[in-house]
Amino acid sequence: MKINSVLLFVIAAALSAGCGPKQNNALVTAVDTSQNWALIPFKKVDSLNPVLNPGTGRFTDPILKKTVLWEEKDVFNPAIVNRNGKIYMLYRAQDKAGTSRIGMAVSTDALHFTRMPAPVFYPDNDAFKYLEWQGGCEDPRIVADDKGTYYMTYTAYDGKVARLLIATSPDLTHWKKYGSVFAKAYDGKYAKLWSKSGSIISTYKNGQPIATKINGKYWMYWGDTQIWTATSDDLINWTPVEMKAGEQPPVKLRATALDMPLLKIALPTREGKFDSDLVESGPPAMITDKGILLIYNSRNVPAFGDKTLSEGTYSASQVLFDKNDPTKILKRLDSYFMKPEKPYEITGQVNQVCFVEGLTQFKNKWYLYYGTADSKIAVAVDTVKKF
Repeated sequence: MKINSVLLFVIAAALSAGCGPKQNNALVTAVDTSQNWALIPFKKVDSLNPVLNPGTGRFTDPILKKTVLWEEKDVFNPAIVNRNGKIYMLYRAQDKAGTSRIGMAVSTDALHFTRMPAPVFYPDNDAFKYLEWQGGCEDPRIVADDKGTYYMTYTAYDGKVARLLIATSPDLTHWKKYGSVFAKAYDGKYAKLWSKSGSIISTYKNGQPIATKINGKYWMYWGDTQIWTATSDDLINWTPVEMKAGEQPPVKLRATALDMPLLKIALPTREGKFDSDLVESGPPAMITDKGILLIYNSRNVPAFGDKTLSEGTYSASQVLFDKNDPTKILKRLDSYFMKPEKPYEITGQVNQVCFVEGLTQFKNKWYLYYGTADSKIAVAVDTVKKF
């Protein structure tokens, strides 16, 4: 599959120290001068970032049967829900043992958050403990259906294998777990393999992503090596999209993706670029008048990628897919629109990371929330685009 390049005008701003003049409160942005389909530019809210830091909340863990400081070590990679005029942030939090749980913080202005004292989602003595313990519940992404039920895709980590799971809630605090999104597809073969990052294609209504069918099916982007797709009738059970007979992958699969040789790649990595080592879904994908917009994360390896970025740099970019065929690329930015620049983005649990995961529109502005160095949470704002 040949990917069409987008003619870009790259505006470099807020460069890291030693690389050029510094301009406050700006990001590296890429502008498509032909159609302007991408959701850019964003500006980091330097006056407030990080908007969420590790906390001191205490929680009696049902498995350990003791009190733990459940968000003492790190907070990062949040989902965002726009509900009744408030912004709800459901974020990944780690204790010092490395176990992840999902906490919730609430804001009335999308910038200042008040956190709940206990997590709202966590490993428990239930049917899914074997998937979630002791690594925990990670990296939520949340959409609603047209009846108001929330669907959360999240990563369960047992300490060895990460698996994509799903849960539902009427109110964001009481959740029902369903297990692997792939449990019923192809005799469960994909449910046993490494899987992450489920971004369900949605229509954003009043800032809230509402899952939307395409040609009679719900669609989801997923994966953290290449990005693949899956379809569903009910938002609970998903079937990965495999290649047709005779079809070949658009890139040579490295060892990290060899468990998925039959899957149809929707978004491949690119040698020589910032997204050379992996690509991974960001917030729920957005249906626009021009196509399906997916904001995605990427990791760089200078040996076969962008030699100007540090080893392992996570940056963010955007791609546009066909509204009638979510596997067909129409446009793709040639550069990232966000990269690590601030001290809290450069140094942390994992260095050189901006990982975007939560997106909403609030009072005529787009707010993009992201994990910084797998340690804190920050926000960037776009006041231009009006999807």
